[in-house]
Amino acid sequence: MQYLIDQARVFPARVAAHGMNLSALAGGHRPRALFVSCSDARVVPALLTGIQPGDLFELRTYGGLVPRRDTQALSGEARTIEYAVEELKVSDVIVCGHSRCDVASDAVRGAEALPVHDMSWPDDSALALAGDDTAAGQWHTLAQLDALSGYPSVIPRLADRTLRLHAWFYDVDTGAVFQYHPRASAFLAL
Repeated sequence: MQYLIDQARVFPARVAAHGMNLSALAGGHRPRALFVSCSDARVVPALLTGIQPGDLFELRTYGGLVPRRDTQALSGEARTIEYAVEELKVSDVIVCGHSRCDVASDAVRGAEALPVHDMSWPDDSALALAGDDTAAGQWHTLAQLDALSGYPSVIPRLADRTLRLHAWFYDVDTGAVFQYHPRASAFLAL
């Protein structure tokens, strides 16, 4: 814990050394994108993207799970998504999965219970991925993107092309980042 305390104490000096002006953010922020990812400590969205404070709105959940939108009980995750899309008007949403994700592997093993719509992989293909960590993680990432695309706040923004959705996959072993390309039905290097 002392390390975290020491780092927090010198944070203002680190910010100044990098020429950042945090006071400019005091009046509000206009992030460029919403970044949805797993809360795994090995996945660090700001480090991964090299973004400055105020430029990235983050939603980090267990396994990067995007819950289906429930009109009866709005979850914190759903509210975060709606706030980013409706109020902050982000132009891009990145759903970023990662390798060595236990949640993705578990989700693939239980894929018969997951509703999957409009994905380029057949519903039953997930079961064949259970032994392949990377394929399981990528399938899981696409399933979360699919859930996100069904949000009422997202649908009209996709239709009028003011919002773009992206599926990324981070390899924790190498640091490489891949983006899903629907035409290739594959995650390709950025």
